[in-house]
Amino acid sequence: MRFVLAKWPSVDEETGEIPEELPDQRTLQRLLSICYQASLLREEERTVDFRLILREPSLFPAEEGTPDGLHRLIFTQPRPFNEYELQRLSPAVDFYRSLIGVRFDPILGLQMWGIVHSGPRWMQSVFGGRRTAAPLPPALVVYVAGPGRIAVCRGSEIVASLNGGKITRASRDVFNAPWLRASFDEVRSELYALHQKARAQASSPWAVLAPDFVRKLVQQVVKRIIGSIRNSHHGGTLVYLPEEQAAALCCDNQFMSIKYQFVEEEPRQRLRTLIVNIMNAFAEAAGSASEPDRVVGWEHYILCRSEKLALLDEALFDVAHLIAGFASIDGAVVISKRQELLGFGAVISGDIDKVEAVARAMDVEGSHTMMEGSERVGTRHRAAYRLCHDLHDAIVIVLSHDGSARLVTWHQDKVTYWDQITAGVAGF
Repeated sequence: MRFVLAKWPSVDEETGEIPEELPDQRTLQRLLSICYQASLLREEERTVDFRLILREPSLFPAEEGTPDGLHRLIFTQPRPFNEYELQRLSPAVDFYRSLIGVRFDPILGLQMWGIVHSGPRWMQSVFGGRRTAAPLPPALVVYVAGPGRIAVCRGSEIVASLNGGKITRASRDVFNAPWLRASFDEVRSELYALHQKARAQASSPWAVLAPDFVRKLVQQVVKRIIGSIRNSHHGGTLVYLPEEQAAALCCDNQFMSIKYQFVEEEPRQRLRTLIVNIMNAFAEAAGSASEPDRVVGWEHYILCRSEKLALLDEALFDVAHLIAGFASIDGAVVISKRQELLGFGAVISGDIDKVEAVARAMDVEGSHTMMEGSERVGTRHRAAYRLCHDLHDAIVIVLSHDGSARLVTWHQDKVTYWDQITAGVAGF
């Protein structure tokens, strides 16, 4: 609890929004304690999973509703707030779609006043997608996602979490790190060149894509793959390789053996094709003869109502699910940084215990690290360490059965990893 109080932001760094005040220390301690006790219970052999928000019901406009707002439903009689009420109510309040509304009464204490229906769009920050979601108000929100797995949030932003007995503070998304963006610069330039070629042949005016549009689009693709693997609860490994290394590893080599390789043809490049087609369709749909130099970016993309774009988006989602399915068997899924699907069932060769120590990054840049032994993790993680030690340009994403994710690469002359690589509830 002291950790939450210390990390609760006084103001949002990006929006300047002032968060709603936390309850007094005693009330906060009771709320979190009850949530923890509830997480250890089961309801008809199901784990107790739920989200709750501490906020007065009057602060939710009655006329609002999903998908663009929050749908408030108030009980005629408030329910007492304890672990057994949470146990009984949680199956009816789907974790991914609704929250339990809680308020504090100075005389009666904590009470459950009703349900706040959010819909599932909020999960697109984790799983990827282009639909907008109504942001949660900057109030205290608690996620309970299984035994001993709790996250405390300010609205949609995780402030601190408890997972496996370890308290951590949510870090910024490593996908936005400059070093990671730089590793894909050449690929993005190539995609833009293909887009510009199609643009030059267009018969009608196309809008100009913002410089960071491709980066954000590719991020959504990766997040969709990661989200689908997390949903499988099996775990998996994604290996991203530069084009020259990818070509070499498809032949006999000392680093990796890919059991199921794909023939080099367009279907192997379908992700890449869809990305370029989306760039073209978006620029065309947003084009205007009266504004030939109009610049459009991600915020315009998520609002675009083009039917052609919707079909391409669905196709992209389907391919992401396909790739996630390949991770369900032993071995890694191997993808080039040009977004070509090379194969799956890849076994990393050599002595996986070769790397005795790795650096744990404490910030997105990896400027501050902490060395630790590699023996504390499983075979999947140690194999990733081994590959990144030998192939310095490789980027490996390792997902565990519990949904936690780790990005591994060679950074500043050592094998370095980042935990919890995407913001959001999955894996905390």
